[in-house]
Amino acid sequence: MLIAGAALLLATIAFIKLLLWSGSKGKGLPPIIPALPVVGGLVRFMRGPISMISEEYVRLGSVFTLCILNRRITFLIGPEVSEHFFNGHESELSQQEVYRFTVAAFGPGVAFDVKYSVRLEQIRIFAEALRGNKLRSYVGQMVSEAEEYFSKWGESGTVDLKYELEQIILLITSRCLLGREVRENLFNDVAALFHDLCNGMQPVSVIFPYLPIPAHRRRDRARARLGEMFSAIIKSRKASGQSEEDMLQCLIDYKYKDGRPTTDGEITGLLITVLFGGQQTSSITSTWTGAYLLEFKQYFAAAVEEQKEVMKRHGNKIDYDTLAEMDVLHRCIKEALRLQPPLPILFRHSHSDFTVTTKEGKEIVIPKGHLVATSPSVANRLPHIYKNPDLYDPDRFAAGSNEDNAAGVLSYLSFGGGKHWCIGALFAYLEIKTVWAHLLRNFELELVSPFPENEWNSMVVGVKGELLVKYKRRKLVVSN
Repeated sequence: MLIAGAALLLATIAFIKLLLWSGSKGKGLPPIIPALPVVGGLVRFMRGPISMISEEYVRLGSVFTLCILNRRITFLIGPEVSEHFFNGHESELSQQEVYRFTVAAFGPGVAFDVKYSVRLEQIRIFAEALRGNKLRSYVGQMVSEAEEYFSKWGESGTVDLKYELEQIILLITSRCLLGREVRENLFNDVAALFHDLCNGMQPVSVIFPYLPIPAHRRRDRARARLGEMFSAIIKSRKASGQSEEDMLQCLIDYKYKDGRPTTDGEITGLLITVLFGGQQTSSITSTWTGAYLLEFKQYFAAAVEEQKEVMKRHGNKIDYDTLAEMDVLHRCIKEALRLQPPLPILFRHSHSDFTVTTKEGKEIVIPKGHLVATSPSVANRLPHIYKNPDLYDPDRFAAGSNEDNAAGVLSYLSFGGGKHWCIGALFAYLEIKTVWAHLLRNFELELVSPFPENEWNSMVVGVKGELLVKYKRRKLVVSN
């Protein structure tokens, strides 16, 4: 009877799967990656997620499912199948279930700890602080920070460029976004606490955000201390009656649609959120930009020549408009981002079935309840979009080429896409271009250490180890 019952159960499951496969007008379910029982593809995924996704894309196509324990992750790779991922409504594909682990670091009442309508309003605050005249006003602060920081370098020497760029980007972010009070009085404390906060966002944190490990305990202490510091600054700013040109002021002044003001706790959480989102990704991209420029000397030379041309027209001035003229530098940064996006995998949770169509015309149903993922790291190197996709070639973005739009607006995913395009993209380009324009104008640079590898043991993937660079101070000579 047991054998007969088991046989009936298996037959029933097979019949249901057959109905699911054939009952959608010929549409099929995603192919499943073969994996071990129970643990599924966990070991292989943890060993190398990007290489695994790349290999299965070649073998199975642009849509496939990975089973890990009791979860199913369906990957959508390429612009042809990613439209719904980036433009689907939150009620159909949501982020909250996936990224709720961030609440331990960001705090309650913000980001993924609130309902979607409130999160949209909080995003709107950031958007207003990162557009138009606000962006223009930040550039002068960025230039001042870069000049002051690099004035402390000697005439020549060797530095860990990764560390140096982390510091200057944190200084810029602190001044423009966190406010004058943090930058002038509390920067060293904030930098140390922020380091502990970031290191508390481990891969294991996704599944067990409150696991009592040392990294989480340091994260929690840092979050509590940052909360105390920011709360004091907010109260002082409000009491002074002074208004500043920074994101802190935007957060203080904002009124929700129902008329209520932001609370001190919300402002603190949002400051930490924007600091985490902006500083890490920008410092990583600054470092990869330097690594590629110093490895591919022809592009370093082209970027220097561009600085000379800009200086012929504008002298030593660096402002919003002169940064906009630095097209070569912009393309060098953009190409570094294509090859090394700081967020290599993005996730959603599916609340309803939806259908995607591959570039071959095959329709595939993504079932309700799956985690749905895409990988900018893999999508940015697809050979039917990018020529020689593993080669560093900023000219692929030159006028007349525009490979990043070869298969539509979702061909380039380093800043996300669609409704989920990163609102801080322009700010990031401005601060990275400001820092590198200063370096190109004032220093000769030479890469000493080998070209770096990726640091995969992190939620935001950057450069592994040090990036040692020799420098020698000099001024660009501009001939009339």
